[in-house]
Amino acid sequence: MNDRLRAVLLFGLVALMIVGTGFVQSWNSALIILNMGLVSALMALGVNLQWGFAGLFNVGVMGFVALGGLAVVLTSMPPVGAAWSTGGLRILAGLALGAASIVAAILVWKKTSGRVRGWAVAAVLLVGFFAFRTVFDAGVEAVEAVDAATSGYLGGLGLPVLLAWPVGGLLAAGAAWIIGKTALGLRSDYLAIATLGIAEIVIAILKNEDWMSRGVKNVNGLPRPVPYEVDLQADPGFVERAGSIGLDPTTASTLWVKLGYSVLFTVVLMIVLVLAQLALRSPWGRMMRAIRDNETAARAMGKDVTGRHLQVFILGSAICGIAGAMMTTLDGQLTPTSYQPLRYTFLIWVMVIVGGSGNNLGAVLGGFFIWFAWVQVEPLGQAVMGIVTSGMEDGGLKRHLIDSVQHMRLLTMGVILLLVLRFSPRGLLPER
Repeated sequence: MNDRLRAVLLFGLVALMIVGTGFVQSWNSALIILNMGLVSALMALGVNLQWGFAGLFNVGVMGFVALGGLAVVLTSMPPVGAAWSTGGLRILAGLALGAASIVAAILVWKKTSGRVRGWAVAAVLLVGFFAFRTVFDAGVEAVEAVDAATSGYLGGLGLPVLLAWPVGGLLAAGAAWIIGKTALGLRSDYLAIATLGIAEIVIAILKNEDWMSRGVKNVNGLPRPVPYEVDLQADPGFVERAGSIGLDPTTASTLWVKLGYSVLFTVVLMIVLVLAQLALRSPWGRMMRAIRDNETAARAMGKDVTGRHLQVFILGSAICGIAGAMMTTLDGQLTPTSYQPLRYTFLIWVMVIVGGSGNNLGAVLGGFFIWFAWVQVEPLGQAVMGIVTSGMEDGGLKRHLIDSVQHMRLLTMGVILLLVLRFSPRGLLPER
């Protein structure tokens, strides 16, 4: 079987599973799986760019996804005027002082030498830290005191939410540049530890800096790029069209909104996929794979390995940031506590490995297939366990088996990964 036919058959199988969900369960469930499958495929593309192209082991995917979600708040939410008037400028002044302290420390380090250098840098940082905390903390306290139950943060710029998607990519790219400048010179195992730790730092900031993201109180009511269901239900023309195809207005409006997201997400995924394919087949892509396969030989040929790694690390992180912004827009809220490594790092890596590392189409396939399995394993497991335990007496064993169904997800992911690594070690659509 040639590669093209294999890809067509596998994508057709995944499409058949999603369509089958519409017939067996509901079209609402099928569209939910489709939309999150599109977002997951985009995340897998970003990781595949880093690992499949360059061999960079980034286990901090969760942090870049979360930064994309934060970008939606900072870009699309309206500014909170009272918060800005009471402490907004002080927060900005405090951040400026912190940045100026770092710049001053760098300059002192460059201008001095010997024993004086360490003491001078420490003195600059110490003075800068206390100045930063004095101004910044006063501003934070004032902002978080403004109607803390419903607001208590600065808000955003009030721009269209679609602009937040590229902003999410830029925010993640900026963080990737900072991380890459410090961590890409490390060995692969140290890079993995560094990215994981930095991702946890990002999540900790989102949970605790209420002035920026409301912390664990969440930001609800994010703007949407598609109409609201209630507005569609109030439109006589839409109600008439829904009735003509045998749907009630509530069901039709829900499906229409999800279809709108599907179209937007598909457009973004196709653009990124086409660009990734062009990059893979370009001289730059061939150079990246040569560096991945033999860094020593690439250095001997005069290639800037660290610089190229930084490029691809930034690009892959930016794609994850865009996907994170899309997902937060779909959810309609920013919930920092929902960002877990299991979902936003481990599962994305499973998608890349199962789909085929180094193959962009494989990453997309893995995104759809693994997300479908992740969602459907639990209801299918409940049905199977119901049949298995139907003849048992009510008691501890039956209750234990039924309660254990929720763990079927992890077991199934492990089984799928083992089967793919055993029978197709390079993934369902291997790199060619």
